[in-house]
Amino acid sequence: MSGIGPVEPDGDTRPLDPPPVVARSRSGPRTRMPRRHRRATAAAFLAVAVLAAGALLYLTRPRPEPPPELRFPSQTTSFRYLYMQVRDTRTTAPEFEFTIQALSESDAPVTVLSISQPYAGLSLTSRPATPLRVKGGGSRKIAVIVRVSECGKVPRNAGLPFVDVTLRNTRAKEAHSYILGARYARDLSMALKVACGNGYR
Repeated sequence: MSGIGPVEPDGDTRPLDPPPVVARSRSGPRTRMPRRHRRATAAAFLAVAVLAAGALLYLTRPRPEPPPELRFPSQTTSFRYLYMQVRDTRTTAPEFEFTIQALSESDAPVTVLSISQPYAGLSLTSRPATPLRVKGGGSRKIAVIVRVSECGKVPRNAGLPFVDVTLRNTRAKEAHSYILGARYARDLSMALKVACGNGYR
């Protein structure tokens, strides 16, 4: 049989399958953080970072050496004899005056609480009166007035006389004896002989 029939379509005539459907997440579409919230979060992170950096710098900072411990007052204070003056040898209780100088080698001040001497026949006062203050790194003159109360109890020859001084600074309070040297011993012996006269023994 011959003739022209209907034109057959070229290729597969089966209908195409629809594209697969992508399942969406149940949480819905991703939401974007509002701009003001993003700025607040960034500012908070920046503040935490600054605080952390500051704490790190504080903990790792170079620390100065602690100041040296203050020495005892007797280690930084010295006394020097300057001169003597006989005040009056005609009274029943003659007096003579020694001028000494207190010197402080420390930057811290020291307080002289008392000045005394070991001889029973002598009494001692000072001008200015104790307690008196010697500034750090400085000096101060002190007049020591000695009164002879009983000639029989004073030494005939004061070989190495000393004065007893009580000192105080911010570290400690100390009693210390200071030998004022050969010139002080000579002047003290001379003053005692002059003060006691013929009654000296």
